[in-house]
Amino acid sequence: VGAIGGLVAISFSGLMEVYQISVPMAVLMGLLIGVGCGFLNGYITVKSGISAFIITLATLYIFKGINLGVTEAEPFYNIPETVKNFGNAKVGNTPIPFLIVIPIVITFLMWIFMNRTETGRHMLAYGNSIQSAELLGISSSKVVISAHVISGLLAAIAGMLVVCRLQLGTPNIGDSWLLPSFAAPVIGGAILAGGKVDVIATALGVLIVAIISQALVIFKIDPFFVQIFLGFMILLAVFVNRYREYKQEVSRKIFNIE
Repeated sequence: VGAIGGLVAISFSGLMEVYQISVPMAVLMGLLIGVGCGFLNGYITVKSGISAFIITLATLYIFKGINLGVTEAEPFYNIPETVKNFGNAKVGNTPIPFLIVIPIVITFLMWIFMNRTETGRHMLAYGNSIQSAELLGISSSKVVISAHVISGLLAAIAGMLVVCRLQLGTPNIGDSWLLPSFAAPVIGGAILAGGKVDVIATALGVLIVAIISQALVIFKIDPFFVQIFLGFMILLAVFVNRYREYKQEVSRKIFNIE
């Protein structure tokens, strides 16, 4: 997600600065790039049968390489005033940035998608048991590709929001997203093996990770120790995740015996 978000961020800002493309068209192009990258990840995973973790690890370096090749490690500074104003806008007379509205809306839409749509329920069924899902007629190819496309789309939106906030497009956008993208859903109760996710709890997990990270910075904790703390927090979250999986396995065995 970080590599896709970073690629979209520099594409979004570069299109506006170098080619003088309008903001709406640059946004559309950014979304298409995110969806295209996500589709590529999903398609290769489905056709090759290789673990999605390995595929996305490989494309991470590909997308990052394209990012650095396009920017030559130099930021894009000439961002249109409309984008800057949007990034600085507040909700009414409050100090709350208007940018927060978009993640809230997306969280609500994702909750509807995962809990009220057929594709969302199929994703959960597939994550819970691939064999059972296929026996029910659920297309594994559709589920895997759809999941990666949605991931790419959300990463694209995030990348462009960061450009609005920073008011420039830097090639290092997204570099620090990898660990939090694991930590937030696990803290929110998602099972890494699949089959269980709570969108609202995941959003709260994002807030927890962000608040802790910012608090450590505010208290002038050395960035080195911030990384160590985040690493331990993710490790703890993974242990909790494994405990939840163990409890589910035990409950299933008891149910089967009965």
